[in-house]
Amino acid sequence: MPKIVDHEARRRLIADALIKVAAEQGLEAVSLRHVAAAAGVSVGMVQHYFHTKDEMMAFALAAVMDRTESRIRSAVAALGSEPPPRVLLRTMIAALLPLSGSARDDGRVALAFLAYAAVRPQAAEGLRPGTSQLADFVAGLLPDPHGVPSATALLALMEGLGIYLLGGQLTPGQALEALDAHLDLLF
Repeated sequence: MPKIVDHEARRRLIADALIKVAAEQGLEAVSLRHVAAAAGVSVGMVQHYFHTKDEMMAFALAAVMDRTESRIRSAVAALGSEPPPRVLLRTMIAALLPLSGSARDDGRVALAFLAYAAVRPQAAEGLRPGTSQLADFVAGLLPDPHGVPSATALLALMEGLGIYLLGGQLTPGQALEALDAHLDLLF
C-alpha cells in the first residue's frame, strides 16, 4: 500500500524549522542544509517542497503571519463583543509586538524578512496588500480627523517599538507605556 503523505504538514514542519533557525541564528544562517537539519529531514525533501530560498522565505513569513493573526484573534476575542476602539487598538498592537516567547521569535523572523525583502522587491510584493488593509482598518478606529496618515504613523510606531524590543533597548513595560502615551494623544 502506498504511503500517504501530508504535504502541507511537511511544508509547515520545514517552515517551523526555518523560523527556528532564523530566530536563533539570524536570516543569514538560513540555508537548505540548516533548515533540513532543524526539521530533521533531508536537504532533498526541503528542495522538493521549496525550489528557491525566496519560496521558503515567503512560506515561513506566511506561517509567522498566521501565528500572529491567531494571537491577535485570541486577544481581541477576550475583550468581548464590542470593545471601545482605543482598547481594541491597544490590544491588537500589543499582540503584534514581540513582548515575549513565540512573539519574539516571530518578530525576529519578520524583521529579518523585511531586511531580506528590502533588497528583493519581488519578495516584498506580498506584504503591500496586508499593510494597506491594516492601515485602513486602524484608520477606521481612530477618531476623526486622524485617518490613514495617523494610522500609518501608529503602525510605524509599533514597528519601531518592535525593533527596540528585539534589540533590547526597551523592556515590554516601556514599549507598552510608549504605546499608551501615543494612543492617549490620538484619543
